[in-house]
Amino acid sequence: MSDNRRSFIENLDWQKEGGLLPVVVEDTAGKVLTLAYMNREALEKTLETGYAHYYSRSKKRIRRKGEVSGNVQKVVSLKADCDNDALLMRVEQTGNACHTGHYSCFYNSLENGTSDKADEMDYSLNFLKELEALIGDRKEKMPPESYTTQLFREGREKIYKKFGEEAVEVLVAENHESLVYELGDLLYHMLVLTNYNDVSLDEIVKELKKRHGK
Repeated sequence: MSDNRRSFIENLDWQKEGGLLPVVVEDTAGKVLTLAYMNREALEKTLETGYAHYYSRSKKRIRRKGEVSGNVQKVVSLKADCDNDALLMRVEQTGNACHTGHYSCFYNSLENGTSDKADEMDYSLNFLKELEALIGDRKEKMPPESYTTQLFREGREKIYKKFGEEAVEVLVAENHESLVYELGDLLYHMLVLTNYNDVSLDEIVKELKKRHGK
């Protein structure tokens, strides 16, 4: 990271609000898209990658904007306010910024009610990213009462064996309900296996997109 960026980060007031800074995000035309939050690590990731990363206060983790939807925000400029405790970021917005499907999170008008139509968006796959992050956290911290911890402690043979067993359970599932149940087990154990091998869901999706392009 350049000295200029490092100096910018160090000059910010990280003592307020538990180390979180509010970030007003606008597009290149100056339309306000959202209000988000960054901790120091999220800001560092944003500057390193050139794409917006925020700290989710509800999920207690850093997420890249658009990691599931594909509606990424490419950073154009970043400014701090006069007190160095709030940020203004201008981005090139891909798709819609709001999880509701609206272009901007600020769509409720005092005068006219909802001001623009939302596109249908499916965020159900967010849970897979959350589960992937949780499994990674278990791998790092190894809490003693966790089944995931037990798998990582027993190592490759156990992890691969369980994945194979769950695959067989999927094949012999007798009805729709049991198939859904067994596929859930299979997906969980797949994420343990990928995490063990330092393979991310993003890498798998990129590979599938390459194949789709062919």
